[in-house]
Formats: sequence, C-alpha cells, structure tokens
Amino acid sequence: MSATGVLCPGGWLRRGEVSAGCQLSDNEVVTHAIAADPETMHGVPVFRGTRVPVQTMFEYLEGGDTLEDFLLGFPTVPRALALDALAEARKLLLAS
Repeated sequence: MSATGVLCPGGWLRRGEVSAGCQLSDNEVVTHAIAADPETMHGVPVFRGTRVPVQTMFEYLEGGDTLEDFLLGFPTVPRALALDALAEARKLLLAS
C-alpha cells in the first residue's frame, strides 16, 4: 500500500473505493491474507490477525532468506497465511 492507495487487479485503489476483491476504507480488507487498518500499526499492511508487516516477509526473501527463515522469526504468521499473501501478491502483479 502506498500513501495514495493499494494496487488491485484493476489498478490503484484509493481510500473509500471498491474494486474486484479489493476495498480500501478506514477499517480495511485489502485481501484475504493482508489487512491494513489505521488502528493497527498505523495502517501498514499486516498479515491478517497479526501485527507483522507483510513488507517484513518480502525483506527476508529479498535478503536471501527462505520462507522458513521468516516463519521461524515470526511464529504468529501461519505458513498457509504467508503462502496466501504470496499468491495474492503474484495475482495482483500478473493481472493486467
């Protein structure tokens, strides 16, 4: 999520707009696996049901760590949830 919105299959979505499975409002459902709520971590996208920023997983992976390394460091994120987040990110990036 950027300061202006979130990337959805139909393009950038701004706060209050709704589009094909993505919604951005004050109490947010970004995707099944990812949530962004101003009351949780100041609106930073986190794994749903946790306070772990999704960006942290991508930083681990970009740094050469494995998904298992990330999961060991953040035991509140279930493996299935991390895989769902990766699948959703892939789907959003490849949709055009």
